[in-house]
Amino acid sequence: MQAADSAFATAVDPGDITIKKLFITPLAEVVHPQADTLNPALKAVIEARMQADQSGSQRSNEGGWQSTADFASWAGEPGQALLQFATALATQLTAQHSNERGLFEPEFAWQYNAWANVNEAGASNALHGHAGAYWSAVYWVDDGGRSDDPSVGGDLEFPDPRGMIASVYNPALRMRIEGCVAAGYSTTVAARSGTLIMFPSWLMHSVRRFDGKRPRISIAFNFGVANL
Repeated sequence: MQAADSAFATAVDPGDITIKKLFITPLAEVVHPQADTLNPALKAVIEARMQADQSGSQRSNEGGWQSTADFASWAGEPGQALLQFATALATQLTAQHSNERGLFEPEFAWQYNAWANVNEAGASNALHGHAGAYWSAVYWVDDGGRSDDPSVGGDLEFPDPRGMIASVYNPALRMRIEGCVAAGYSTTVAARSGTLIMFPSWLMHSVRRFDGKRPRISIAFNFGVANL
């Protein structure tokens, strides 16, 4: 490159740069305000269900136990309370659109399914997405000790949906832009008891190996709409 020694040479002023962040992928997070009383009740109904149906269901889990996707039918009052809370979050994150009205508040009833997950030491969940839904969510009933000891693992992992082009080109390079430093890499979210997160159902995700001394218990949700 020719040395910038001409009369036209001008430095780039960082303050003059405008950056538009395209293709933002949301991940919403909220702590349940009644988690201290809700979680023991949820844990009790999940443990009872696991005892009654020890074989459970096989989806993404590699080890551990998953219930069938009819959580609402057996989780009782605590389960219904959590479903209402998660449904309210889905509504807060969503707008409807029509050519006549533009964007407006949702006027439909969500369809949903949900299931419980219990990961013992050594269990994980393979990479997967949730086809046939709009929002997916995870609520941690018990983080299995992750809040106190990060070494127990079990973190939720989201590969960059834009692919790994940036990391393949040169792993030493990073975009010096807020929210883009990890472009091309995976992002992890640590389990925290009482926390609900929600993300687009097409976003691929997995759960890393968990090695805690007590079970890691979570509830997964899918929200969709039949017809609008």
